[in-house]
Amino acid sequence: MAYADVYKSWQDDPEGYWLKQAEAIDWIEPPKQALFDRGDDVYEWFADAKVNACWNAVDRHVEAGRGDQVAIIHDSPVSGVTRRITYVNLRNRVAQLAGALRAKGVEKGDRVIIYMPMIPEALEAMLACARLGAVHSVVFGGFAANELAVRIDDCKPKCIIAASCGIEPGRIVHYKPLLDGALDVAEHQPDFCVIFQREQEVAHLEEGRDVNWHGFQFGVEPAECVPVEGNHPAYILYTSGTTGQPKGVVRPTAGHLVALNWTMKNIYNVEPGEVFWAASDVGWVVGHSYICYGPLVHGNTTIVFEGKPVGTPDAGTFWRVISEHKVRSFFTAPTAFRAVKREDPNGEFIKKYDLSNLRAIYLAGERADPDTIEWTQKMTGKPVYDHWWQTETGWTIAGNPAGIEPLPVKIGSPTVAMPGYDIRILDDEGHEVPPGTLGAIAVKLPLPPGTLPTLWNAPERFKKSYLSHFPGYYETGDAGMKDEDGYLWIMARTDDVINVAGHRLSTGGMEEVLASHPDVAECAVIGVSDALKGQLPMGFVCLTKGVNRDPAEIGKECVALVREKIGPVAAFKLVSVVDRLPKTRSGKILRATMVKIADGQEFKMPATIDDPAILDEIRSAVEELGYPLAVAE
Repeated sequence: MAYADVYKSWQDDPEGYWLKQAEAIDWIEPPKQALFDRGDDVYEWFADAKVNACWNAVDRHVEAGRGDQVAIIHDSPVSGVTRRITYVNLRNRVAQLAGALRAKGVEKGDRVIIYMPMIPEALEAMLACARLGAVHSVVFGGFAANELAVRIDDCKPKCIIAASCGIEPGRIVHYKPLLDGALDVAEHQPDFCVIFQREQEVAHLEEGRDVNWHGFQFGVEPAECVPVEGNHPAYILYTSGTTGQPKGVVRPTAGHLVALNWTMKNIYNVEPGEVFWAASDVGWVVGHSYICYGPLVHGNTTIVFEGKPVGTPDAGTFWRVISEHKVRSFFTAPTAFRAVKREDPNGEFIKKYDLSNLRAIYLAGERADPDTIEWTQKMTGKPVYDHWWQTETGWTIAGNPAGIEPLPVKIGSPTVAMPGYDIRILDDEGHEVPPGTLGAIAVKLPLPPGTLPTLWNAPERFKKSYLSHFPGYYETGDAGMKDEDGYLWIMARTDDVINVAGHRLSTGGMEEVLASHPDVAECAVIGVSDALKGQLPMGFVCLTKGVNRDPAEIGKECVALVREKIGPVAAFKLVSVVDRLPKTRSGKILRATMVKIADGQEFKMPATIDDPAILDEIRSAVEELGYPLAVAE
């Protein structure tokens, strides 16, 4: 069938289509009904079924006689280690870990926070939770202590599973002090913490609270898979909210399994047994969907890569991994290729490796700029497919269905809607706009299986954030358009969440941190274009009257403060001390206008601006910081 036929078969009978796809999953009790309308624009999929995610990701492949196939390849240039774990070995390890957690009281429905680097044990912890029906919440390893504390207080874990450290090029990241710091300020306290001691750093264990990963598993009975309802949460994953307060996206178990399994062949074009590599982190949604669950449920070999695109040791790392492990489909963020291109513009490293097994490269996480796509296509000779999705959806909204029918690539577009997504471009009043017209990108409800049904402990916030603006639609928060061929074009965010190297971060959250500086009276943070990371935060601070200190010193303190409170992932380095901020007469800061000044774009003078002269002061400030980029170059 061609893509158009597949999409139409979904349109003609959405529930029948997904019940058919559900046949690929092992059910304890198969679903009799696909969609459940809970009223008020809230829907659930396969809620009448019983299933276990760990069984589908691990045990069933062993039962089918494929236990000797490699499930996980751990490739860690930062530690010099490569490990291969077969499906039968993975089953035994996960069952033992789950048994140890169960012996300490972890049961179905309990939450477990996982705070680990890119090691196989991170996946084993996720799968052990799934085995028990516990709900895991992975927090990006090395996230600042107060950010971890916020998540601890929101999901109230019975247990936290952490590693002693992470490894970055040239330095060790001490996880245990960050975890201890988070627990010092968190109101909720877990019953116990499991610490995986890495040889690079053996952390101090708190008596009575902390247990050793290996020691606490000794002598316990391995756990069997616990049946859970189809709508039972598999995990909570926190994503930045525009308020700076993280939102806990809930992933329902059954729809998650059905949708991810469907994508492995239809989008990523891999067969069971082949090697699939997503160069991301388990702390992000890509790590959940395409390092852990998707490839394993489908029976692929997945790669857990602990390194960087450049510097571990060089700009050839990606090509080495692809060549050495015979990767068939490779998924990463455009920022990774921008880094590689900067170090190796002529692709000299690519020539050293055999990429003949690689079918295609997939990009997501931020807008893929044409330069990066064209360079990657030219240097590798492989198709490069941009695709667009969100933490909230868990899988592709719009992409190129390469496993059904590779469609012509239009550089700058993530191609077309996937089955399950009825994408509409709406004006502010919620009316559809003609092709080629910019508008808000929304998806007609219901969303397909695997997407979020709610936010953790915040159903009203879920409705307000996603459903209230356009009744009957899911609001994506992105703006864009469709062309005459039905191809989607993503143009901008419609809120103040910025995208730094594929990580969505709230400028509002950074403003809260800057405002806590004793000398800062007022501040604004905007996202500016950056050739390497896609976007970088740029801060403007106005000092409290009477402060007579060196502005450069205050700027350094502001940078350190954001690094401490939000973490290095924010890449916050650009800050300017200014006398005042451009505002409307009602006092609203004109951030969108500031972004245009920083990016060197033309803009219309806002009709409600209080004092137009201030825009010249902002322009001078951003030029001192080396922006617009055209000026810097």
